[in-house]
Amino acid sequence: MEHNTEGLAADYRDIIQRLGEDPEREGLAETPERAAKAMEFLTHGYHQDLDSIVNGAIFESSNDEMVAVQDIELYSLCEHHLLPFVGKCHLAYLPNGRVLGLSKCARIVDMFARRLQIQESLTRQIAEAIQEVTGAKGVAVVIEAHHMCMMMRGVEKQNSTMKTSVMLGTFRESQATRMEFLTLLKRS
Repeated sequence: MEHNTEGLAADYRDIIQRLGEDPEREGLAETPERAAKAMEFLTHGYHQDLDSIVNGAIFESSNDEMVAVQDIELYSLCEHHLLPFVGKCHLAYLPNGRVLGLSKCARIVDMFARRLQIQESLTRQIAEAIQEVTGAKGVAVVIEAHHMCMMMRGVEKQNSTMKTSVMLGTFRESQATRMEFLTLLKRS
């Protein structure tokens, strides 16, 4: 996907007009360009790749105990309504001779979140990416998010939280490992 700010701005101008507004009035005159730039930012994950994000930050380690990162904030857009969903991601992996630089966990979350998404796919994409770059014995990812498509329209439920999880490798095969991770989440 290429950036096309001018084309997006023209489309936003058309949408504003079709809604019955005057896209030239003072408050809206620059809105199409701002909206186009915002949409490009909110979907910049399409222009990123795992190798560039990780940037070699994989380190040899004898640690074979769980590495967990909690409360990584995330902001994404629902692919069905183009409305935001916001929340947090918790992830863990069991190293197999290599560990990932801490900030890279958050960058991987952002790369996939900054695309048009459904939460179920986002959870799996993050887990598979952590698995791919670390070669871990297992990976666990849990996402908790609030979806504006449920809060602002449709059923209008303000207090609902969607939770998704993906368990790979040892986290899927071993109930004890899975429970250790889930217990850590409850302590926060």
